[in-house]
Amino acid sequence: MPREKEGKQKTKGTPLPIVPILQKFLKTYQKHCAQTQTSVCPAIKQDLKTSINNEQILRKFMLVRPDDSPPSILPISLEPLLMTIRDECYLLGKEICIWGLQLSNPEIARLASLLELKGRTTCPFTTLELIDCRMDLWSLQRLGRALPCSYLHSLVLDYCRFGNEEIESIFSGLENNQRLQVLSLRYCGLGPQNGPRLGSIICQSSICELHLDGNYLQCSGALALLRPIAEYAEMQGKDQPDTRNSPQQLQAKQRASSTSNRITKPSGAETGKTASGKERRKKGIKKIKDSAGPWLVKLYLADNGIDGKGKEGENGLLEFTQILTCLIKYSAHLREIDLGNNVLGEMAATDILEALRARKTGSSQRTHLSKMRINHKDEESRIQKSGEPIQKSREESPRGT
Repeated sequence: MPREKEGKQKTKGTPLPIVPILQKFLKTYQKHCAQTQTSVCPAIKQDLKTSINNEQILRKFMLVRPDDSPPSILPISLEPLLMTIRDECYLLGKEICIWGLQLSNPEIARLASLLELKGRTTCPFTTLELIDCRMDLWSLQRLGRALPCSYLHSLVLDYCRFGNEEIESIFSGLENNQRLQVLSLRYCGLGPQNGPRLGSIICQSSICELHLDGNYLQCSGALALLRPIAEYAEMQGKDQPDTRNSPQQLQAKQRASSTSNRITKPSGAETGKTASGKERRKKGIKKIKDSAGPWLVKLYLADNGIDGKGKEGENGLLEFTQILTCLIKYSAHLREIDLGNNVLGEMAATDILEALRARKTGSSQRTHLSKMRINHKDEESRIQKSGEPIQKSREESPRGT
């Protein structure tokens, strides 16, 4: 009898048989490519074979159009990959990166449906990169509707050129988003009119990293973006220390609380059927809503036409500098600012230097500003005297299409 029980026991902690899982995934992917009359992506095939040889889990899918592919070759499509992830129930991937493809409406619809998965089978992906991809308005609207329901922590849309209606579709999906922490819209054609909307989104969400290099916000757009963030930071810095939990700390506490609840709470409390259970649930939701931004830690605004040459002239640059220095002085979370390839001038450099000094002597709860990048020689020499690290600007151009 003891031997029979011993044989029936399941061994705990045994590693997943990852090699047969990936081999079957590759076989199914090739089958779906044949069925849809599309090409197997060389990068996907190579990554799968490398992971099989190394007996490692494949976390990142890179769907890339080869630069030297002749026109006669069948196109590479996202749909066979998504169909394979669905058919194989592959929940080990974390990142899906698509570069240089024309994405059709059915492909975006399938991607959006995957991102919206909830319940017992949730979408595994926390990072989505659509770089230099072409999508129409319908696709962007469908993707925007999926964002509030997704589990994404990072969204990268670099080199995707947007009009006002297209970018509004994405912005609508980012409002009050308590999961997304990294947003990258580099070289997307954003202008001054997009600044107020971006500022509102950052203030209502958990976005910590904002990459906007290579757009044309100018002084007015950058000012509208930073004003609500700086004003909130000043209010918190002058009135009282910011005791809220950051998005990362909040997620860690929620995971710990969830584990503790499963161990200690009776079944009625877990299902929320009792009145006290409902009350606790409501309090939890309220706490998450109260933890909304701004949480800005990294701000990248290189090459955005921020100078005194716009229609606002020098007054616009002066006002932007005042808001920027206010943010530097009082923000409790800010660590990196990149303003390379913008002509701020010597007066702005002097104000930034004073703000850096004030930050050093201010509240101990403020993080150290580890990076401040500008490009004017006089500005560099002034900031370097403050003891703050500085990186020289270098020219960046959009990725070729």
